[in-house]
Amino acid sequence: MRPLPLRLIGSAALMLQTSYERGTNDGDVLETFELTSVIQERLIALGGAGTALHTRHRVYLQIVPSAIPFLPQRPTWHRVELVGPSLQHLELHLLDIVDVVVSKLKRMNAHDVSDIEAMAERGKVPHALLIERFQGAVDMFAYDARAADLPRYVGNLHRVERDILDVPEPTIELPAWV
Repeated sequence: MRPLPLRLIGSAALMLQTSYERGTNDGDVLETFELTSVIQERLIALGGAGTALHTRHRVYLQIVPSAIPFLPQRPTWHRVELVGPSLQHLELHLLDIVDVVVSKLKRMNAHDVSDIEAMAERGKVPHALLIERFQGAVDMFAYDARAADLPRYVGNLHRVERDILDVPEPTIELPAWV
């Protein structure tokens, strides 16, 4: 039987790829075709809020619908080898650091800003790649109801460029209908 791929996004993906640590109470797993409703229910029963795993590790699993995150059409994932007999049925894939930063430009709360600052301080957010991945996410959102929110995301990107990366803000092309 092929291991079930779990695609981890958000701060948990950052912490598993760097020396960064901050308090969080959830591990966000992106909903995928492999995660059927039955599998999702089972994962939440095993590791969701209030379970024994949550109590033991003080972190619970949360399934995030795939339409929610602000991501390019083809996000970049990094497979992590899990060790231990109880993990033989899972495959962990971490969202690339720059793609996590791009996704955080949608909500941009205080934790998101802290996460972005920490990745910038570690040199993990090359500006050219950030712009490339951001434009890829814009291209994904530009053709549906989410397009109306794109100017706010551009503003959040410019805030990161100005206040965190200390780089000039390039012009981001948005479709004329936005």
